[in-house]
Amino acid sequence: MFWEESFGMQLEKFLRKDQFIFSAPMSEHTTFKIGGVADVLIFPSSAEEVSKIFKLIDLFSLDCTVLGNGSNVLVRDKGIRGAVVKFTEKFFGDIRCEGEKVIACAGAELKSVAKFAAENSLTGLEFACGIPGSIGGAIFMNAGAYGSEMKNVISNVKAVTRDGSFLEFDKRDLDLSYRHSIFQENNCAICEVELQLRHGDLDAIKNKMAEFTTQRESKQPLEFPSAGSTFKRPEGNFAGTLIDKAGLKGLKIGGAMVSEKHAGFVVNADHATAQDVLKLIDEVARRVNETYGIELAPEVRIIGEE
Repeated sequence: MFWEESFGMQLEKFLRKDQFIFSAPMSEHTTFKIGGVADVLIFPSSAEEVSKIFKLIDLFSLDCTVLGNGSNVLVRDKGIRGAVVKFTEKFFGDIRCEGEKVIACAGAELKSVAKFAAENSLTGLEFACGIPGSIGGAIFMNAGAYGSEMKNVISNVKAVTRDGSFLEFDKRDLDLSYRHSIFQENNCAICEVELQLRHGDLDAIKNKMAEFTTQRESKQPLEFPSAGSTFKRPEGNFAGTLIDKAGLKGLKIGGAMVSEKHAGFVVNADHATAQDVLKLIDEVARRVNETYGIELAPEVRIIGEE
C-alpha cells in the first residue's frame, strides 16, 4: 500500500518498532483465532501515544478500529482496512492501588486486575477473575458474570477522543447497562480505569475467586478458541438454555461448532473461518426463533471487511 512506508516512518518518531506490525494476521491477535489481515496493528503504551496515533491516523485519512484483548470479537476473513489500535497487557497494563481504589491502564487483563485487587485485600471484583478480556474492553462492554458487572465497581474513566483530545468520565456519564457503555457510540478510546472497591477478608476473597474459577472451568468450553458467550441474554431467558433445548449442541458448519459443553458458546473447533462462524450464528438464531419465537442477537462484536 502506497501509504505504508511514510506512515511507518511517522510512527517510528514516537513508538518502538515492536509497537506496530504491517499486514498483521488478526487470527494471532484474537481469542477466536480467526480473522484476516489488518493493514497495520498498533500497540500504544500510554494515553499520550494514543493521542499521537489518532492524530496520525486522521492525517493519513485511515479507518481506525480500537480493540482490547481481542476476546469478544470476530474479525471477518478479509481482515481490517486501515489501522487497528490494540490495548494489551504487555504494552499498556500497569495497575496500582490507592486506598480502596484500583487504577488500571486499559490493556491490563481483567483477571490480572482481579488478582491484584485480591492481593491487596480489596473485594468487589471477584466476579471478574475468569473473564478473558482487558479492563478497557470490560468497561466498553460492561462485562459481567455471576450476578455482578463492571457497572458496580467503576468510578472513573480517562479516555482519548479520535481527534487526540483527553477526556475524563464520571461513572454517571457512562450510560452503563446490559453489555453496553457510552464508548460504543462516542468513539473514544478508554485509556485508564478507576475502580472503587472496599477492604475485605483476604481468605474470603480468594475462596470466592476459587469457587468462580471452578464453576467456569467445569461449565465453559475453555479447550477451544472462542469469543466467550456468543449471544446476548434475551429478556427472561438464557441463550444457552434455548439453544440447548432446541437440540443444537454440537451443530457444526465448517470448522465452527456450537459447544457440546455450553450451548451459549460457538467455538473454533477445527480451523474455522469467520464465514463458518457467521453462518452458524445465523442458523442457530433462525432455529431458536422458529422454535420459540425469540430473537437472539450476537454478543460478540463482528468487525472487518465484508
